[in-house]
Amino acid sequence: MLQPKEAAKQINEWVEESTNKLITEIIDHKTLTEAVDLVLANAIYFKGKWHHPFDKKDTKDDKFHRLDGSTVDVPFMRHSRSQRIACHDGFKVLQLPYKQDRPLPGQPQALYTMCVFLPDARDGLSRLTDRIASDPDFLGNHLPRGNVEVGDFRLPKFKLDFNTRLNGVLRGLGINEAFKLGKADFSDMVADDGLHRSLALAKVIHKAVIEVNEEGTEAAAVTACFMFGSAGCRRPVLVDFVADHPFAFFVREELSGAILFAEITEIIDH
Repeated sequence: MLQPKEAAKQINEWVEESTNKLITEIIDHKTLTEAVDLVLANAIYFKGKWHHPFDKKDTKDDKFHRLDGSTVDVPFMRHSRSQRIACHDGFKVLQLPYKQDRPLPGQPQALYTMCVFLPDARDGLSRLTDRIASDPDFLGNHLPRGNVEVGDFRLPKFKLDFNTRLNGVLRGLGINEAFKLGKADFSDMVADDGLHRSLALAKVIHKAVIEVNEEGTEAAAVTACFMFGSAGCRRPVLVDFVADHPFAFFVREELSGAILFAEITEIIDH
């Protein structure tokens, strides 16, 4: 049996390799107490280049308005070409396609895009995310149907790091039994050690990193589960899309509708 330091080292090395070094650590060896029987981890890594990259010479600093009313200077990418934008009541949606790689023989062509949901009001993000969360078809039903000519188009460059414990979120979604011994049993996920112990969740930790720049997007996420056992609007001539206040964005595979990453930008630092 591995000691805590060696076990944590092996897990973190796997995380670093699986995320192309975007995430180098998910657990500290001090969290691997005698009460922890199993750590189940999964990782995802994505790197996509824009179908139409932004020109770096057009990137200029401007004000980003935070939810607390403060502002910060951040670099904004700009484009004068037409964009896939939909206008809806209280928000707009931008869809930026990534460059397609050649599919493997016999495999379908994957189509990835970033979808940016920008509320009209600077403090409108929470209301918009409530609407998105309340309807599983909301995202798909509000995507742009075609390109429009843009007027003022600005999208910030940013890099976000997110680290949280998901116990409360999962319980809020109604997943309670998984945290109770005797109610849930994950013992079939591991080899039988002869002790016939049932397993339940103790805590779930999630960490994500995403960077958006002129070339494209690089993102990674890791989730670790610690287990314990018993012993639209009419199209105008020009559409402005200025993401200078908090917005939500998704990296989506269009053929399946699968969401790879979903984040909100409440605070952007230069």
